[in-house]
Amino acid sequence: MVNLTTKIGSLTLANPIMPASGTFSEDLVDVIDIGAIGAHVTKTITREKRGGNPTPRVCEVRGSMLNSIGIPSKGIDDFIENVIPFYQRYDAPLVVSISAHSADDFARICEEISVPGVDAIEVNISCPNIEEDGKAFAMRPSSTHAVMTRLRAASDLPLWAKLTPNTGETTEVAEAAQDAGANALVVSNTLLSMAIDIHSRKPKLGNLMGGLSGPSLKPIALRMAYQCAKAVDIPVIGCGGISTVEDVAEYLIAGATAVQVGTATFIKPTTMVTLVEELRHFLASQNITDVSELIGTVRDDDAADSVVFMEAAP
Repeated sequence: MVNLTTKIGSLTLANPIMPASGTFSEDLVDVIDIGAIGAHVTKTITREKRGGNPTPRVCEVRGSMLNSIGIPSKGIDDFIENVIPFYQRYDAPLVVSISAHSADDFARICEEISVPGVDAIEVNISCPNIEEDGKAFAMRPSSTHAVMTRLRAASDLPLWAKLTPNTGETTEVAEAAQDAGANALVVSNTLLSMAIDIHSRKPKLGNLMGGLSGPSLKPIALRMAYQCAKAVDIPVIGCGGISTVEDVAEYLIAGATAVQVGTATFIKPTTMVTLVEELRHFLASQNITDVSELIGTVRDDDAADSVVFMEAAP
């Protein structure tokens, strides 16, 4: 028997597979056994109702995807009344993803969503911050620390800070989130990108730019997960380009305690439940009886020499 149980702070998950926010909804209950995955992570919500970005909102790019959905939301009242009760029939922890454009708004929605039935809050600090000229909170350690401090004061629930790959200060941002009270890090959100139709010469997204997800993002997000796991003491949840059990294993070996699956679910809705079973078989084939035995086992003893070589190369 293989034990897939993993812990994210105070939460115990039956297995380390969960959805990435924005790629999971109640409709999947008609396709898969959603009770079989480790946690339920909702689509990001805002306090107010939002219509989202102009269309087209999604386009394919060589095996990956660009999206500029714009976080459409029915608002927090509708979420509390209709969505939370749906998930209360399952044992898997419910993680609610929230977004706001200012620290005050973030603190307000964090407090209001801290209701029975919610087990953790994933804080999408990768979104634009109007108090920092539109730059995402997680772009800088200072803005990360400031907003996480406000959020920590607003709720006693576990807080998962979702980081952005659009920063050159990955570990500093991770450390700032931890110092301000984050209980876990989700690494990472999508990478700001663009695609152009060469015939019309127009951007392929209605909002001009969007977030890159899928296999193209994986090497970047994996690197970030590894760096963050080395820099902080709180759990890291890997997210980016996961579609196979090999992808899952890489993130766990790099130091992630769990993973989130996003784009792959759009392609094959059964991906998450398939990965749970495939991970069980993979571990058994490696004579591993507990998934914790795989976490953080990357053999990086010679990494320092490799980094020096890479920096010195033309």
